[in-house]
Amino acid sequence: MELSESVQRGLQSLTDSSAFDQSSFQVLLDVSYRSLLSSRADPGVLDQPELKQIDQILLKQTHTAATTFILEAVKQNADKSTISSCLEELTFSAERIEIFYSTHQKHKKELERLLASIGRCPPQVTDVSWRLQYHMKNAQVDKVNEPFYSISLNTENEGSSEDINFTCTMEQLQDLVGKLKDAAKSVEKASQM
Repeated sequence: MELSESVQRGLQSLTDSSAFDQSSFQVLLDVSYRSLLSSRADPGVLDQPELKQIDQILLKQTHTAATTFILEAVKQNADKSTISSCLEELTFSAERIEIFYSTHQKHKKELERLLASIGRCPPQVTDVSWRLQYHMKNAQVDKVNEPFYSISLNTENEGSSEDINFTCTMEQLQDLVGKLKDAAKSVEKASQM
């Protein structure tokens, strides 16, 4: 797993048994999972008796690093060997790796559901329909006689379908078509590499 330097430093701080004993290590992990799974932000999430003796800046850095690592592990569907090797590189003891992994397994399904509900990919366009219409007149001017297009994009995302409707002038539609052609060319070039 690719982790930034700040995340690696935060996780390495968790290996220091003088700062985080077994009890505070377990509590920090539980708090990290709880803060990710909570439906609302709790400003007092780190106000646990086992974490009172830890420097607050260090506590916040390790909490951020732990939650980042947890999300990355769930996102990549990391197995035990991936998590273990990553934590071993950061000098975690075998006991702390086991605690981390067992806590991870306990909450993994809930986090997967949470991340899936946020959405992993944008909706896919399944169909397009359009109609040419005319503005004949409006409240300010008697005759307008402007053509415009009503576009309906039928999209699908994880089994549910939705229509995206918009209108545009001929110039706006030509601009959109030009940008879509540019995007198609870019995808074609990228697939040929």
